[in-house]
Parts: sequence; structure tokens; C-alpha cells
Amino acid sequence: MEISAQHVWLMVAAAMVLLMTPGLGLFYGGMTRAKAALNMIMMSFISAGIVGVIWVLWGYSMTTGDGVLGIFGNPFANFGLQNLMGSPDLIKAGFSATFAIITVALISGAIADRAKFGAWALFVPIWITVVYCPLAYMIWGGGLMSAGGAVTAVFGQVIDFAGGAVVEISSGTAALVLAVIVGQRHGFAKDPNHRPHNIPFIMLGAAILWFGWFGFNGGAATSAEQAGLIWINTLVTPAAAMLSWLITEKIRHGHPTSLGAASGVVAGLVAITPSCANISPVAAIGVGLVAGAACAVFVDLKYRFGLDDSLDVVGVHLGAGLIGTLALGFIALPVDGHGGGLFYGGGFQQLIAQAVAVVITVLLSGLGTLVIGRAINRTIGFRVSREAETAGVDLAEHAESAYAFGEIGGGFRPLSHGVPQAVAAPHSAAGSTPAANPPQAKEDSFA
Repeated sequence: MEISAQHVWLMVAAAMVLLMTPGLGLFYGGMTRAKAALNMIMMSFISAGIVGVIWVLWGYSMTTGDGVLGIFGNPFANFGLQNLMGSPDLIKAGFSATFAIITVALISGAIADRAKFGAWALFVPIWITVVYCPLAYMIWGGGLMSAGGAVTAVFGQVIDFAGGAVVEISSGTAALVLAVIVGQRHGFAKDPNHRPHNIPFIMLGAAILWFGWFGFNGGAATSAEQAGLIWINTLVTPAAAMLSWLITEKIRHGHPTSLGAASGVVAGLVAITPSCANISPVAAIGVGLVAGAACAVFVDLKYRFGLDDSLDVVGVHLGAGLIGTLALGFIALPVDGHGGGLFYGGGFQQLIAQAVAVVITVLLSGLGTLVIGRAINRTIGFRVSREAETAGVDLAEHAESAYAFGEIGGGFRPLSHGVPQAVAAPHSAAGSTPAANPPQAKEDSFA
């Protein structure tokens, strides 16, 4: 079979989506404290490594083909993708793998600064297998909420073109549950040092995410007309969300910030994900304006409720995911003159279908994450020691530092509980010997 333009585009889109994961690492790495920046980037990278292997072995099989009770596909049907050799379906398998990678990587931001890397590496494959693959199958692969599925027959066809429920709501719900299980960072809501350390990293990460999102939303386009609508909506929704976030920030806190601009862009991207091919550009602007303003408020609620969602995964991804998914019940365009959202005369059917998808997604992701997270926490433990958190998870978990200034670059020496400690170089510039007791890492944003 000759390669077609659609095949080429799907491979390009898959590469763009894969780039989003290291972009997310930069975004998260900049948002955390300097002594946890590498750990956040590594949590994104290890997600790519683990999920990439799982997807070839059994992940893709679980999201396609004949299923078990409409919940997940047979994991052995295409085990190792052997049955797809010589088929262009391998491209689809690769494209879908990048979605799974970014979804689980998103969750890591909720437990920044305090999670064991080994515990995260164990969580990733279990969560992908137990939560993500069933959701992807149910909505996209022929399961309960797909065309002809049992839930669809009762409540109507859910619209989730690029992952409002499968990616955003599922990861946001998991982030909420995992943040509760792991608990607050020491000094949360009182320590002013829990703040982003590298705004340029955040802006660069947001830019990479925005770029990759055109492949994320547009990869599955089936016509030039549909691709054009997706492209415009993916441009205008985050643009509008950025503006509304900044306006809300100015009103509430007195200053529009760079972090607010980047967060607004991401909120808009999340909100347009489920509806990118199913709403008009004007409606897309409206979705962005609502998502940006609402998420700017949502992220502040964690302090009121005592939820240490370190990098605002719940406020942005769960919040905007809910807005974008439920908005389709009101503003979905009719198809061939039929259906559509409430504002187009389609009645409540689409809104009911979207609401049911939200409930099923929240329950599956919430309960699945609760079981997995608690099991890991009770066995190997999910959280580093207080000493390790104070010294920094980069040193504790990786024996590395993102920034090597002065004595930091001299080497590392283990502490009593396995937490590496920065030590001075053998001789200072003046030729003096190092101090007998090298300084402890300070608990601040630049430690």
C-alpha cells in the first residue's frame, strides 16, 4: 500500500503530540521549586518510556477490537502489535500511544516536590492499564460510550473528539485523588517559597504545548474542512482563555502575570480538546473566555480546601476539561441538520450524553486512582522523607541538581537517610580547604 497524505500527516501529528510531553516537563519544571525541577522533568520522561513499551505489548490492544463487556479490549489480541505488521494501522497505534503518554504525565504535577520517583514509576503502568485503556476503549474503541455501545443506546452519543474526558477529566480526577493520598508539602499555604522558580521555562513549555496541540486535536481530522475548523478553534480558544485569565487576575490580584498567561493558554487548550471539531469559531472564543476566567478562580480554591495540588492540575485540567466537555451539550453544531446542542435546537440529549460521560470518567479514574495510590502508599510509600523534601527531591531521588552554582557543583555525599548533600570542591578559588561541616541545603525556592 502506498503511503498517503493522511498517513504522513498522522505521523507528523504523532511526533507533535510526543513533543508535548517534554514540553510539559519544562512547564512543570519551571512551576516547581529549583530543587525539584529535574524530578518533574524526569516524571514526564519516564512516563514516555514506560507507556511506550506498554502500548506495544498490551496497551493498544486494550483500546481496540472486540471488548470485554464493552469496558476494555482483549490485551492479547494484538499483543506486541504482531498482527499489525505490514499494516498502516501501526501509525494509528503510534499516534494513540502519544495520547496515553501525555495523559499520565499530566497527573505528576499534583504531587510535585514530595513524591518518590520509584513510586511514580510503579503508578504509571498500573494506571494506564487499569484506568486509561478502559476509558479510551469505552469512548473511542467501540466500547460502552462509542457508537452502538450500551451506554450510547440509552443516553445518546458522547462527543469527545480529542480527549476532554479520556485525557483531561481522567488526569485531573486522578491528580485530585493522588494529591489527597500523598498529602500536603511541609509549609503548604504558609511558606511563600512554594512558588515557581523559572518563568521562562513555563512560557517555553506552554509554547511547546500549544504547538503540539495542533497535532493533538488535528491528527484525527478526516477532511480538509474539518482540519481547518480544528486549527482555527485550537488557535482562538487558548488565545481567548489567556486574555480572560489575565483580566481575572488583574481584577482579583492587581497584576496580570506571565504565569497567568501561560496557565490561561493551557486552560484554553484543555477546554477545546473535546469540542475542537464540533463547535464554531465564535463559540470557541466563548469557551475560551469562560475557561480562562473560571480556571483562574479554580486554582485559588486549593488554599481554601487545603488541597496541595502543587502545579494546578486539578484547577486547570479537571476544571477546563469539565467546561469543554459539558459545553458541547449547549453549543455542539448539528450534523447534517440533525442533533446539536441545546442552543441549536437539539434538546437536552447531547447534554445528557456529555454529563453521563463525565460521571463515568470521574468514577473510573477516581476509584482506580484511589486503589492504586493507596496500595502503593501502604507498601513502598509514595512520599519522600521530610529530610529529603527539605534537601530537594532532585538530590534525594536523582543525585543531581538542575543548577550547579558554586559549591553545588562540587559533588554529592549521602546523608544518614540516603539524601545526597552538596559538598564543597576540594579547594576554593583562594586555595583554602573546605569547611568541616558543609552547609545544609536551605528550604527555599532556590535551594
